[in-house]
Amino acid sequence: MSESGTGGSGRGRGPQRAGQGGQGGGQRGGGASRRNAQGRERNRGPQRSYTENAPSQRTRRADPARLVAFEVLRAVAAEDAYANLVLPARIRHHGLDKRDAGFATELSYGALRGQGTYDAVLARCVDRPLDQLDPAVLDALRIGTHQLLAMRVPAHAALDQTVGLARAVIGAGPSALINAVLRKVSAHTLEEWLELLLSDEQDPTKVASVRYAHPEWIVRAFRQSLVAHGRPVTEINDLLEADNAAPVVNLVALPGLGSLDEALENGASPGELVEGSALSSGGDLGRLSSVRAGTTRVQDVGSQLVARAMAALPLSTTEGSGAEGNGPEGTAEAWLDLCAGPGGKAALLGALANERGATLLANEPAPHRAKLVRQALSAVPSGVWKVRTGDGREVGQEQPEAFDRVLVDVPCTGLGALRRRPESRWRRTPKDLADLGPLQRELLKSALDAVKPGGVVAYVTCSPHPAETTAVVTDALRKRDDLELLDAGRALDAVSLTGHLDAGHELTAQLWPHIHRTDAMFLALIRKKP
Repeated sequence: MSESGTGGSGRGRGPQRAGQGGQGGGQRGGGASRRNAQGRERNRGPQRSYTENAPSQRTRRADPARLVAFEVLRAVAAEDAYANLVLPARIRHHGLDKRDAGFATELSYGALRGQGTYDAVLARCVDRPLDQLDPAVLDALRIGTHQLLAMRVPAHAALDQTVGLARAVIGAGPSALINAVLRKVSAHTLEEWLELLLSDEQDPTKVASVRYAHPEWIVRAFRQSLVAHGRPVTEINDLLEADNAAPVVNLVALPGLGSLDEALENGASPGELVEGSALSSGGDLGRLSSVRAGTTRVQDVGSQLVARAMAALPLSTTEGSGAEGNGPEGTAEAWLDLCAGPGGKAALLGALANERGATLLANEPAPHRAKLVRQALSAVPSGVWKVRTGDGREVGQEQPEAFDRVLVDVPCTGLGALRRRPESRWRRTPKDLADLGPLQRELLKSALDAVKPGGVVAYVTCSPHPAETTAVVTDALRKRDDLELLDAGRALDAVSLTGHLDAGHELTAQLWPHIHRTDAMFLALIRKKP
């Protein structure tokens, strides 16, 4: 679990608000009568020493930053929403400043990442199965638990503010339950809770699942993935821990079109793995003119590396040899992004194609995502690219052997991007692997049909699972004799600043959060024989 740097005392503001912390309650001094029109005593005077349980001291309003986190968790649970899409909109809606936005972000993502661990703790503190709790109550408990166990928020502030949130948006009755449960949670630190929960557990998978907040099936899948891609299984804890670290925002300046100067002047640092990249210090990137113009974009370095590796690979065709960006006899190369939505890799490929005299066709089946692809490509000269809205599985039949380079970034479980999509670990199931397998194979077949002899197909997934990576590639190679696997690790090294990423294994390549600080991107480069 990560700790937030905000909130030395309830984000430094809680005790100063009326009715908050241990000093609220609004003592008004002795006046003549302390009873209101209904005969209720309003105030017993300054001589009373209030406890943290005193009703007059309980916060009765929702702190905006905590309310944002609660609304994000509710949208994720009730509407199957994605936190990274909901959170910015809720921050804007509530008008949070930079400090509160940072607190809301850590609280939202941290509560979602740590859900498995926190639920194990809460199960020891609640007198009924968690699935019998109202879902809104459970989300409030998770928010409170994250503050108590993994953030620098004083216990009294975490309790008071979470109960106040519950009273404001759920009700007085549930708030009493939340108060009682969170007091039990606050009795131990996170490490003490883990010792209590795991003291008698011998299964290392179950231990890792609770300690690092990953479903058991994903822990097993990651163990298998490490071995399949040539890494020691002993790295499993490092991988799980890297998954729980808040990711740094990666930027890319579109080659020949964008610049990182503005971002660097505003606190970003140059990227260490790939040309034209930077690591952002956070804040509202939308205020940067280059980001608004689309010439500087948010994109994980892993995605940048696989796109650049495909674009830079030397090619040869049946008609002759072509240099980078040029087909045989000087004709322009034709590139295809078969699964282009929402457009991040397409924008980078479009800029590279523009530099090298190539053209790009970006395909996306969903109309609303095709619109996003057009928006992403709008910063690239319009004569370089086109967007096709249609089923990628049909492109190979409609345009056989028409493209020199094809990127097929297939739909996958996204197990390689769990640090960026914290809710996905609890949403995905092993069934998704079986459901996605046929689609991945059909899309790769279409890409291989669409590429010219001598051309290359880059098969990419944001998952390290062998069922989505090496198994799909092996099946494709087994069915045809006109294909050969190129050294993807060497291709990544060629476009990296380090020159040695240690990502290759048996000609395919796998990036890792705990090794490269990227998403766990897989790359296979398949050449159709001339």
